[in-house]
Formats: sequence, structure tokens, C-alpha cells
Amino acid sequence: MRTLLKSAVVVTMDDAIGDFADADVLIERDRIVAIQPGLEASYAEVIDVRGRVIIPGLVNAHMHTWQTALRGFSANWTLPEYFRRMHAGLATVFRPDDIGVGTLMGALNQINCGTTTLVDWCHNNPTPAHSDAAVMALKASGIRAAFFHGSPKPDPEPGKPHFSEVPHPRREVERLLAGALSDRDGLVTLGLAILGPHYSTMDVAFHDFLMAREFGLIASMHQGGGAAKTPGGWRQLIGAGAVGSHVNIVHGNDLPDDLLRELVDLGASFSVTPENEMNQGHGFPITGRLLARGARPSLGVDLESVLPGDMFNVGRIALSMQRALDNAASRTATGAIPAATTVTTREALRWITIEGARMLGRADSIGSLKPGKKADLVVIDATALNLFPVHDPVSTVLMQSSIGNVEAVMIDGVWRKRDGRLLFGNLQNKKDELERSGRRIVSEIERQEKAA
Repeated sequence: MRTLLKSAVVVTMDDAIGDFADADVLIERDRIVAIQPGLEASYAEVIDVRGRVIIPGLVNAHMHTWQTALRGFSANWTLPEYFRRMHAGLATVFRPDDIGVGTLMGALNQINCGTTTLVDWCHNNPTPAHSDAAVMALKASGIRAAFFHGSPKPDPEPGKPHFSEVPHPRREVERLLAGALSDRDGLVTLGLAILGPHYSTMDVAFHDFLMAREFGLIASMHQGGGAAKTPGGWRQLIGAGAVGSHVNIVHGNDLPDDLLRELVDLGASFSVTPENEMNQGHGFPITGRLLARGARPSLGVDLESVLPGDMFNVGRIALSMQRALDNAASRTATGAIPAATTVTTREALRWITIEGARMLGRADSIGSLKPGKKADLVVIDATALNLFPVHDPVSTVLMQSSIGNVEAVMIDGVWRKRDGRLLFGNLQNKKDELERSGRRIVSEIERQEKAA
């Protein structure tokens, strides 16, 4: 199967290839074969994409997709409220079917918004059935996904340990790797959403870090939000040689400068969720602190129970927040605004494309458009009233595009959205199921609270 996209503006995000004002993209099965003007191809479906901008598929590097049925429900909560009311409350009444429909609809919305790769940080899976429901939903959606297997955070029952004292379940990791996620090169793969030293005891942190390395999996963890469970834990892990490129740190707002430098030098990756960090009280995003140390962040939505799932929005907020911090610092230091902007729109577009791929160790196959890479791409209608005329396609994409401009989405060489419409059957039935799920979860927890 071959597809030839004709006469588009192509933003490759590949420094060696550059961008094209007018070029064709040839796709064969799941791979990009060529990007250049004037291509011809026999036995190909030829699609005229004049007036369109083609970009790499967006990468959402951190989202708790299981919360989709609770969209907007926690929009007014601070982080302590979220811990208490979500993890110790609403999360405890989720059934496997709730995880399944929430994950499916959240993943479909990501495709609809232009995301082709989703890091699904699933930390509400008290049983194997919950995990299986999430994995099956990701596969059914057609999205490329890394299922980061986590663990619930309820209040401990009498006589049972606190979640911070419970090692990540080795048997469940083995089960997933031997079964539904056995294909390390498949569309849906496995990672670990561990507690890390901020939220676990030292024994648990060592266990989880070393297990991730043993299985060759990314170990992703939240860092920040209240006092650390194990002060000085990072120093012990670094001293033992447990930190490397397989470690992914989410948020990181409270990391001191010297520790941040060490973690960057050891190859750890960072996933920033700027909008939610500012909303719930994590602190200012560490984007600029990473840039100053020669590193770049990947970006994520975090919580659709708080904010929208649009990665264009995430990129804009990350850029605007960092520019604001840089402008304020310049005013303090010199009394003047910087003579030129400190962060460009192309830099920010990197954070939601190639840097997300790099965090997953997949920069050789996704995150940019290049012959030989996977055919994960987004077609943006630049003739739309809110985008036309286009002077700088990168700035148009990052600063002005929205879900309404995402005309088509291809993942692994397969169209998942086309002509502005998701190619998924029975969508209304699934929307009805999602609504029923959300209402049941909320009513169940309200009933329990009244009875307490």
C-alpha cells in the first residue's frame, strides 16, 4: 500500500532535512519513503494537500488517561485536594470497564487533537483486569502508546502497609511482558510508572529502579508535590549507580539546581506538564532550568479531569510561561525587556514532537518526518480562517492551530482521522458509555461520603 501526499508545506522537525515550502510525501505501508518536490509513484493513492501543513505526529509524554470520564471534575482542586479526593476517593470505585472506556475515549481524543503517540501513565489498576482493560482500549483506539503500568494510591486499610511501602508488582510486569505487551516493537508497549524516592521508602525505590533496568523498561515517576517520603533519596540512588537514561522524571519543580544538573548529566529525561503544574500548585515549570543545562523537556497534558487534552495548547503554555519568566528575569537584572525572544516557536514545537520521542527512546523511528521513519503525521488545514495567511508555518502550527484545524492524522501508515473526522465506528455508543461511567463513579463516591 502506497500513499502520495502532494504539494504541502512540510515541517519535518529534522535539522538535516529542513522544511519544505512545497513538497510531496511518499508513504509505503508503515514508513515514510521520500520527502521532496515533484515525486511520482505508481500504484499509490495520490492525495492533493495543497494549502495544508504536514507535521510530525504530536507526542503527549504524560497523561492519566483513566480519568477521561471525569473531565473538568477536579478543575478547582489544589494538589492536596486531588490526592485526597481523586486517589483516596474517586479512584477507589473504578471498575475495569471504567478504565477501559476512559482510556479508549481519552486516546481517541488524543488522535482527534493530532497526537499520534501517547504515554498513558496508568496508576489506578488494583487488579490485572484493570490493566488489561486499559491495554485493550489503547490497542482498539489505533494510537501509538506506551502503557506505563502504575499502582493505586488509596488510604491504607487497617493492618495493611501504606502504598509507599509496597514494591512495584514484579509478577504483573512479567505477566504483561509475556502476554498483551510481549511485542517490544508493537504499537502499544510497556513502561513502569513507579513511585520514585519522592513517594516511596528507600527500599521500594531501589527495588523499582533496579527492576526497570533488569527488564529494559523506562522507569517514570512523579517528583514534587509536598514533602518527600525519602529526603535525600536521589543522592542514594545516584550513589548506587541506579540512575541512567531509563529514568524519566515528571514535573521536578522542587529539584535543587545541583541535583537537577546531576540528573541531566546522568541522562535522565524530564516530562513537564506546564498547565497543570501551575494550576494545582506544583510550582513554575522547569523548562528554562533544563534549557540552561543543555537539556530539553518533553511535554504532557497530565489530567483531563482538570484541563483540555490539546497538545498544541500545552506547547503554547509551556512557551508562554518560559518567555514570561525570562522577560521578568531580564527586567529584574537590567530593567529592560530582552532585545530578542529567548525561546522560539520551533524550539517549543520540538518539545511536543521529537523530544517526546526521545524520552521514549524512539527518536530513531518517530517524532520527526524523515525517510525510513514511521509514518506518523498530522495534516493541518492552513486555509482555515484562523490560520490563513501563513507566513511562518512553524509559528502558525504552534501558536494558532487547534483541534478544528487537524484535518487528518496518520499513525503507522494508517489513517485514523481524515477529512476532519475520526475513523472509528460506534463513537456515539462509546460516548454514552463514557457518560454513564462518569456519573456512576461520582454518584458512588458521593453515596459513600454521605454514609461515612
